[in-house]
Amino acid sequence: MTSGPDLAPTLPPAGTPVPAPDPALVEAARERLGGLATPAGALGRLGDLAVWVAATQGAVPPAPIERVRAVVLAGDHGVSDHGVSAYPKAITGAMVRTFVAGRAGVSVLARQHGVTVRVLDLGVEEDLADLDPAVREFKVRAGSAPIHLQDALTVGEARRAMAVGAMIADQEIAAGAQLLVSGDMGIGNTTPAAALIAASLGLPAEAVTGRGTGVDDAGLAHKTAIVQQALDRVGDRADDPVVTLQALGSADLTASATFLARAAHAGVPVVLDGVISVAAALVAERLAPGAAAWFVAGHRSTEPGQAIALEKLGLEPVLDLGMRLGEGSGAVAAVPLIRSAGLLLADMALLADLLP
Repeated sequence: MTSGPDLAPTLPPAGTPVPAPDPALVEAARERLGGLATPAGALGRLGDLAVWVAATQGAVPPAPIERVRAVVLAGDHGVSDHGVSAYPKAITGAMVRTFVAGRAGVSVLARQHGVTVRVLDLGVEEDLADLDPAVREFKVRAGSAPIHLQDALTVGEARRAMAVGAMIADQEIAAGAQLLVSGDMGIGNTTPAAALIAASLGLPAEAVTGRGTGVDDAGLAHKTAIVQQALDRVGDRADDPVVTLQALGSADLTASATFLARAAHAGVPVVLDGVISVAAALVAERLAPGAAAWFVAGHRSTEPGQAIALEKLGLEPVLDLGMRLGEGSGAVAAVPLIRSAGLLLADMALLADLLP
């Protein structure tokens, strides 16, 4: 378990803007795209992705994306003891072991696409003492408090979780990541994710709360009421993004937000997954305005809050497959298309080279 908040280089103050990719490079990428040996606009969304790849790499043409690193941050949530999920909390620890064994859905996809997967326990209730200690290296606490009754984290725990998220990003970048993937694991985590989205956008719970693991109509109504109770409890304290994370998030979601903000400040692009990572991205944009320019949405979740948050962030999902697995699986599934987009811009013939 972590020993204190000062685990990473000092985080920029909340609200510190992130510079966008160089506009000149964006224009150069668009010019190269327009000059490819293809009718104008024929590559569709792949063309947009190609420009994003080049802009975030700072290179036209872009280099092949060879080093993709996915980080799955795991944690339990106090609200899962209050009937918001179709599955028990014990699944969280079991799934962490499944990640470690390489048998989770995202693990299978990652092997197909050459993506490194790292799973870290930030707030799982089990101690997971049977696993490699590295999995628990950054643990902040066991579980989180039920957000409709009290703040998810103490102030000190929130500070530690924020520092941990930044440190994890620094480690992945130091390991050579050209592209990061944000993943999650935690029974009940769509409830705090919905609360973070609602609080960030000033929306009622009913606008953003979905079925998560598949609750029925009565379960959805109950879950929505829990989210609204949490929002009402926190009130205008949620105007501060750090307090939003402390009061309505969890150790894993808080670390996810600063993981994303740190990557954006470092100029390293990230593929977002479902509603959990998109909720964290929405708060990351509040912590580091402009961060969204460094994110791409891997897929469209079935959760209503994800669609609303993505619209606010100005992101259009690469895939729309009806997925709701989490883990970073939808993001990893999008990686081959993102790689292909960059390669098209780099390796495809230019029309000018074909003409006499």
